[in-house]
Amino acid sequence: MNAPGAAGVAIARAETAETLKFGPGSIRLLLDGDATGGAISAHRVHLTDGGLGANPHLHTHTSEAFYVVEGSLDLLAGDQRSHVTAGDLVVVPPGVAHAFAASPGYDAEVFLFITPGIERFEFFRQLVRVADGEGDRQTLLDMQADSDTYPVDNPTWRTTK
Repeated sequence: MNAPGAAGVAIARAETAETLKFGPGSIRLLLDGDATGGAISAHRVHLTDGGLGANPHLHTHTSEAFYVVEGSLDLLAGDQRSHVTAGDLVVVPPGVAHAFAASPGYDAEVFLFITPGIERFEFFRQLVRVADGEGDRQTLLDMQADSDTYPVDNPTWRTTK
């Protein structure tokens, strides 16, 4: 667990960060809301060749920022689909449906930041368990309010992904 240090400083150590595998991709859990006093939650996602990061969803109380470290990402925000590449930063405010995936033919390495920071790591763990056929989908649905994550249907994403 990465807990706040001196003066509330939170440090995520590479050697102790938990990594969740999903298909050919992964999520590295860096700092959850409890580790930052609710300031921010942070994780790093690696996606391979067009791999899905998240289907359309929205957050009612939190903003989500995407910083592309390497590669190319297709990102949907509202009904606008954007192609973002290394060095680009996108911030999606509360209430705006969004989704993301590595662009076809490209890998992507992306830092995601959620503010204010809330507890989301257990939601990610359950999401991976469900994807692996080991978790209960209802448990995941029951976690939506606590993780401020609500799936939505988006025809733009559905017809282009």
